[in-house]
Amino acid sequence: MSKAKKEKAVSGDTLSRLNRIHPVTNFLFNLMFLIVALACFLPIIFILMISITDNNIIRTEGYKVFVTARTFSGDAYSYLWSQRQTILHALWVSVYVTVLGTVFGVMLTSLMGYVLSRTEHKLNNFLTILVFIPMVFGGGMTASYVINSQVLHLSDTMWVLILPLAVSSFNVTIARTFFRTTIPDGIIESAKIDGASQWTVFFRIILPISKPVLATIGLFLAFGYWNDWFQAKLYISNDSLYSLQAMLDQMQNNLEYLTKNPSAGLSISDLKKNMPQESVRMAIAFVVAVPIACVYPFFQKYFISGLTVGAVKG
Repeated sequence: MSKAKKEKAVSGDTLSRLNRIHPVTNFLFNLMFLIVALACFLPIIFILMISITDNNIIRTEGYKVFVTARTFSGDAYSYLWSQRQTILHALWVSVYVTVLGTVFGVMLTSLMGYVLSRTEHKLNNFLTILVFIPMVFGGGMTASYVINSQVLHLSDTMWVLILPLAVSSFNVTIARTFFRTTIPDGIIESAKIDGASQWTVFFRIILPISKPVLATIGLFLAFGYWNDWFQAKLYISNDSLYSLQAMLDQMQNNLEYLTKNPSAGLSISDLKKNMPQESVRMAIAFVVAVPIACVYPFFQKYFISGLTVGAVKG
């Protein structure tokens, strides 16, 4: 074996030894990640257990982590099933707003991020500062309310649930960083030499190789739209436009909402008497949390890749 090959082999062995994780360190890391995973997962299990616990047991004995035959009750979910017409309509509104808002937001964010990643753009510095300012300073709730309701006249429309959340400076910055650090300038220049327009470059070259950042932004937007109830609280007075989260929030905080709905058919006194309040609150939280949580595993690979945008590569 030549001297150069020996030096290369020794260097490789040294590097492998330095990168090797000690078994004790590896065990501690695995234990830490297991604790963090349980901290994220156990609250969902705890909520589920409370939602299937008899409300009288909760009232007299408190919350129960483990459910037995004596403490089990499906009254909370039976109650939600009795309101299925209202809930399914609100679910449709949530799905519609989440899907349309996510697609709309991803398209706008990726377009803005791509433009800001092109250093040859004449207004690059100005637009970068313009996008960065909202990350530090906000106009406040009053300004947003006046613009959305009085200027744009979006109140009591689906668009008021979509447009205010479609673009954020944080997501635009993520997209800009990805396009700037990951997409080689040579690809874009080659396409321009072949006569491709900016739209052709973006839709036929940039987007197909940008799945990690698109999935990351899409997940952020989907979580935001699905969990949002505050926009409806501010701008929506029409019950038929309530999303699932806003409607369930109304069910928890205002029993009168159910009496206004044709599918309820009960008075406020009957609702107070028949509704298992504590377990219903937990059932509502479980119904809201589970569907969006089931989406994450399908995008996990791209999401992790997107979060490492800008990381140092060895």
